[in-house]
Amino acid sequence: MKKTTLLSPNEAGTCSLLEPVQSVAQGIVSRAVLTTPALRLTLFHFAAGQELSAHTSKARALVQILTGTCEFSVGDTKHLLKPGDLLHLPPGALHAVTAPENFSMLLTQVTEPSA
Repeated sequence: MKKTTLLSPNEAGTCSLLEPVQSVAQGIVSRAVLTTPALRLTLFHFAAGQELSAHTSKARALVQILTGTCEFSVGDTKHLLKPGDLLHLPPGALHAVTAPENFSMLLTQVTEPSA
């Protein structure tokens, strides 16, 4: 059976978030790190010049920049993010991403219980 995430939700484990990814020269590569019903961690690698157009998510999101820099637009505000920076996006926040250079980020999405 093929492993679909880097970490199992049912056991302790480790993985490298900084391991180089091949074939990111011209695109965006994503890899599921950990997935549970309420939590999703995804590793993204963007090639220079790539972008994600404005969109929203129902989940609360935390973006951690691992390597390189990127520009995150949240509503009308632009944030230039660098390694070590953390960006919080509440559910429904309109956001977009632009990669002026190669960069990697860890996206943590939390689905909050319905009231």
